[in-house]
Amino acid sequence: MRVFLGLSRIKKNKKPIVTLGVFDGLHLAHRCILEDVVKISRNVGGRSVVVTFWPHPQKEETLYSLAHRLRLIGELGIDICIVIGFNKAFSKIKAEDFIKKILVRKIGAKYVSIGRNFRFGKNAEGDFRTLQQLSRRYGFKVKVFDVIKIDHQPISSTYIRKLITRGNIRYAQRLLGKPVSVLGTVIKGVSLGSKLGFPTANINPHHEVLPPAGVYAVRVILENKKLKGICYIGTKPTLSKYNSRHIEVCIFNFKKNIYGKYLEIQFLKKIRNEKKFSSCALLVKQVKKDIARVKTLFSCL
Repeated sequence: MRVFLGLSRIKKNKKPIVTLGVFDGLHLAHRCILEDVVKISRNVGGRSVVVTFWPHPQKEETLYSLAHRLRLIGELGIDICIVIGFNKAFSKIKAEDFIKKILVRKIGAKYVSIGRNFRFGKNAEGDFRTLQQLSRRYGFKVKVFDVIKIDHQPISSTYIRKLITRGNIRYAQRLLGKPVSVLGTVIKGVSLGSKLGFPTANINPHHEVLPPAGVYAVRVILENKKLKGICYIGTKPTLSKYNSRHIEVCIFNFKKNIYGKYLEIQFLKKIRNEKKFSSCALLVKQVKKDIARVKTLFSCL
């Protein structure tokens, strides 16, 4: 997938099949739209194009960082992703001007897919009706996707964020259509895990929503390889000198140096809550139990 940051280097492609949206989380409803765009583009010999925005237009906390979002969009087979910087100047562009100057003249859209609740343009004045009304004038077709519900609950990034922060990763996974995950960079820590006998990779998450503190069975994606491991999120209460929240993962049967690498951590199941132990010896004893439990869990999957 080719990624363009901004519009300055965009050139018209043959039969662009375009979708617009923030697509935070790439949940089931988003995936439905993007997969349809890919299918149509292949059927007509065109190019699938995603137009997305960063930072979030509503200034909401995002499920996924931009890098994580782009990775997931690319995995769905999209040809081109255009990331428009959402700033004060862009927010003042009227809906029709966005369609005429960007969607049509700049991108050359021939077909536009959009979710029914997506809004755009100055003061969010544009919606699917605006696109439908102006599509004949500017020569493109429009396909509108209804809101998808599960258990009578509309699927939305806002709702999924609440589920994750409350620890309901199983239901969040159902709405996402994939495991709850975090993308981060491996950074140097104080090597405490190695000193205790459990080497871990310390993760700097890319401004993403995290599950509550605790210990989790996880799948780790490293350079397209799927690895098994155990992850800890918390403030290390047994070691009082640590106050900020940490994320670290112990990858089973793995000894490579991966500092600076991107890791995607997929949360499969919470093993236990965070707990303060009276000594490091008791902490080590508990971690051994946690690892044994996670390995047993993986053997049953």
